[in-house]
Amino acid sequence: MNLTQLLALLVVTSTVLSLPAEPTARSDRPTLSSHLADGHWVHTWVNMPMQALWLPPAPYNESGRVFENATLRQTAHLALGGSQLRLRISNVFGGATLPITKVTVALPVNGSAGISAVQADTVTAVTFSGQTSFDLPMSTLLVSDPIDLTVLPQSMLTISIYLANGQASTLVNSHQASHTTSFWAVGDYTEAEDLPITNTSTQTSERWFFISGVEVWARPRNCGFVIVGDSITDGTGSTSNGNDRWPDRLLARMQKNAETSSIAVLNQANGGNRVLADGRGPSALSRIERDVLAQSGIRYAMIFEGVNDIGTVDTTVEAQDAIIARLKLAYIQMAHRVHALGIPLFGATITPFGSPQNPTPSPHYSDVVREQARLSLNEWIRGSSSPFDAVIDFDAFVRDPANGTQLNPLYDSGDQLHLNPSGYQVIADNFPLDLFTKFANGVSGFE
Repeated sequence: MNLTQLLALLVVTSTVLSLPAEPTARSDRPTLSSHLADGHWVHTWVNMPMQALWLPPAPYNESGRVFENATLRQTAHLALGGSQLRLRISNVFGGATLPITKVTVALPVNGSAGISAVQADTVTAVTFSGQTSFDLPMSTLLVSDPIDLTVLPQSMLTISIYLANGQASTLVNSHQASHTTSFWAVGDYTEAEDLPITNTSTQTSERWFFISGVEVWARPRNCGFVIVGDSITDGTGSTSNGNDRWPDRLLARMQKNAETSSIAVLNQANGGNRVLADGRGPSALSRIERDVLAQSGIRYAMIFEGVNDIGTVDTTVEAQDAIIARLKLAYIQMAHRVHALGIPLFGATITPFGSPQNPTPSPHYSDVVREQARLSLNEWIRGSSSPFDAVIDFDAFVRDPANGTQLNPLYDSGDQLHLNPSGYQVIADNFPLDLFTKFANGVSGFE
């Protein structure tokens, strides 16, 4: 063998030796068995996280720690059923690490919302990355391991969280107006049938803490319809523990229809939320990725916001014209981001907020210039220039036939802005369900 042949052999040998090994399956990795071979994760319940505006009294809020050695028990109204779940816990707005000690899920007694008692034989431990406890850093999201627990569509789920050391900050993740009673007690009661509630004024509140979502492992046809909104969607004026917000009532109607019973209605709204500015939570414009696109199994989306933008700027023509112009651009931007994933985006007209007199309840936005701004925005939303794939005319559903600047008195909660349960039912009853069939294949992402 001459020198040239020897060098060639060395090059070939070196190349063969440097090739990566064939990929092999890890035998040491734990395997989880899914109940549906062709399933996928779909959100069955969500709430819009924000920084808590209210904290519990002592002994649950002392020495800079919140919920130290305390169990929180909260209930969630699920849209879709399934036999395997996952929890999402958020520390996005927490001011310190959230040290979770133990979590369980269960079915509440009688399937009721806003109660502390659970069916003992349904209590199921929850793990995170295979561990019972988990230290969740600031600004992050925690997803549980799959949980074997069968739930039905429109059923309630109880979630119990025990924090041995509490969260070392007064900045905690919360949802301000859940319209659903939550409970807490000193000690670990995650496996208990009930909590020792001795003082409802210090141990209960209509708020959610830490929990931000529940997913179900569902069939391919199951999917989510997520709504970005403000207090009118969040349910101000609805019944405590009644689950009669308009998205709840829409879900109930969709469950009776074979074409829509596979779709979860997901409520990503919060009272006081605005499209353009932070305040009661991040602005709608800034939370599209987190609250819509990052949710599991989403195939439809909707924006019903803008009244708080109109109502919180000056009542001059110049200020109102400027806010309407900015709202139009913001809607277009949100549509670009949603359409990029092929998801259709529905819009809704802004409902009336006029009043014949100055009422005591607030918020109250009644003003002639603001009313003209609302009408102008609604005209644009209904027109061909708006970016929405479909528009639902909420304004037409609930306005007073005798005075279109005001809510129909039959649907007014009493503050001339928010609807009562009858008004929310009217929105649900008039929502066009054929939209879900029309846009079942999505939309083009090019625009």
